[in-house]
Amino acid sequence: MKQFVALSVALALVALLAVAQSPSSQVPPQTPVTVDPIPTLVGQLDLEKYKATIKSLTLFGDRRQGTQRNRDALDWIEAQLKSYGCTNIERMQYQYTELAHDAPRPPRPLGIVSGGAGGPPGQGGSTLFGNRIKTGVNTDPMQQPDEQLRALNAEQTPVGTSPRENIYCTKIGTRRPEEMYIVSAHMDGIGFGEAANDNASGTALVMELARIFSAPGVETDRSIRFILWNNEETGLNGAAAYVEQRKWKQGVESPMGSGRFPEPKWLGMIQHDMMLFDHGMPFQKIDGYGKPVVDEHGHPVFVVPPEQRAEADVNIEYQSQSKQADASAKLAWHFRSANDKYATHYPAAVGFHMTNTDSTPFMDLVPSISLRENERGQQIGAGWNPHWHQPTDLYKNFSDKDFMLGLNAAQTTLSGVAQLAGVRIRQ
Repeated sequence: MKQFVALSVALALVALLAVAQSPSSQVPPQTPVTVDPIPTLVGQLDLEKYKATIKSLTLFGDRRQGTQRNRDALDWIEAQLKSYGCTNIERMQYQYTELAHDAPRPPRPLGIVSGGAGGPPGQGGSTLFGNRIKTGVNTDPMQQPDEQLRALNAEQTPVGTSPRENIYCTKIGTRRPEEMYIVSAHMDGIGFGEAANDNASGTALVMELARIFSAPGVETDRSIRFILWNNEETGLNGAAAYVEQRKWKQGVESPMGSGRFPEPKWLGMIQHDMMLFDHGMPFQKIDGYGKPVVDEHGHPVFVVPPEQRAEADVNIEYQSQSKQADASAKLAWHFRSANDKYATHYPAAVGFHMTNTDSTPFMDLVPSISLRENERGQQIGAGWNPHWHQPTDLYKNFSDKDFMLGLNAAQTTLSGVAQLAGVRIRQ
């Protein structure tokens, strides 16, 4: 009997072992779960922090190039970048000549697109449609009713040649440091206001991204350079000077064998310029009796809606007439896709009339796009933002809905660049 029991147990063990070794019974190997780091980074963008940075920039007035308030703003930006953990901040100097007010100005540098299919000069090929409001640059300080702000903006740019500076910091890639994406905005403004939208809104966006990518534990395969341009308002001169000085140095290791690349190869250029105001097309003003208002010449008087429109969006533009048009279009649609996946409030739209922005000097050399509140030529050029270059470009004239559009653009660029640069969060 004992022999029978022992034999039965042995046979059972053999059967169990055979089942365990059969392919159908083996547990499949566990595939490591890859956690997408981008929602974590996007979640670190905060509306109040974004607004606070814009507010701080407006304390320097309109930050007109060549003035002390411009230099003070650059010093403040540098201090902020250092506080974020940016350890390799640099300033690039160039010479700029300010002409007398009545002197003829030279043409804008580096192939600014003018005209094109169906569009007036300077609009990048786009056509002005619908109701329009006259645009221009306010040059009269007395149009600023705030005496304190008027005094802050009193210094004018000195006539003659003097040095200007761009400022930037770089997130060094851990695997491909010799390749780089440029994320940028211009920090100078004009108009005797605070240049809150044009372009503290874009400057604050770039600074916020520099803060998040510089945080401990955040790594990228490729490098990202965060640049604040000067002299945009005089003709994109700061960006043009950067291109002229540094395009020849791309991807060159210096010193040789060091693994350091002072100017990594440009893979893409992403510019941000006026991020807050998408209130829609101007409409004809109506008086208290319900009648359309006209001026002394009998022409309709148009005004811009006071509230951010429900269908507001982030405009992502490339230039269809550039030598990098196809690659730039692909870059634009990549950012459109990133907006779909990671942005929280406003969608994005892609357009092909990029113009009059600091990505223009780059557009024939590298895929280049510009993020804006409206299409630069067709909409901003038609007066959709009445604060543009005016004393009314003040922090107080924008609502949280407006600021959220800028933060939404920050979400779009952060996620788009993070995908391209290969971001990781080291635990």
